[in-house]
Amino acid sequence: MPQINSDRYQQQRKQAIRSAAAVFAEKGFHGSSTKDIAERMGIKQGSLYYYFKSKEEALGEVCLFGIEDYVHRMDGIANGDQPFEAKLMATITSHLSSYREKNEALKVHNDERLYLPEEKRYRLRQLGSHYRQSLEGIFEEGVKSGALRDSIDCHFAAQAVIGICNAWGDLIVRDPQLDIFDIIQKCTDLLLNGFCERRKEKRT
Repeated sequence: MPQINSDRYQQQRKQAIRSAAAVFAEKGFHGSSTKDIAERMGIKQGSLYYYFKSKEEALGEVCLFGIEDYVHRMDGIANGDQPFEAKLMATITSHLSSYREKNEALKVHNDERLYLPEEKRYRLRQLGSHYRQSLEGIFEEGVKSGALRDSIDCHFAAQAVIGICNAWGDLIVRDPQLDIFDIIQKCTDLLLNGFCERRKEKRT
């Protein structure tokens, strides 16, 4: 086995995380075993302990892998100088693209993280809260700039965007044929423009 700090080890560990994500996404945490993960990775079960000490540790690493990158991307969006509309679309694009790029890990995070002990869920909650707060900040900026009405509940709005993205993300994971760019456009249009007709005059 390569040294823990070597590039080769890090690549193999990432492969182990992806293999665990695939197994957990397919069978669920309780329906999976370390043997399943090892078989998915193409190694002996005993060799898997070089990457994970337990199935629980594997779940924790998968959940962390699933959420870290898209939280980092949110920081970049929130700290940019684009107008509200552009930031909202960038948020939706980043969020939904995460499901296509690391779909199984993010799905496992959303569906299975409650099986982790409290101390391991704490870091995940911190990351999730940071993501939501950054998105709330984007809405608050939108209110200040006049792009949004000042009566909007920014906390509720941020949670609503996350909920819509998570719901569509679950569908993206289950159906790789879905046109993700079409979904991004439609979600952005719905959130920016709503459902109701906004013509000043009724249609003839």
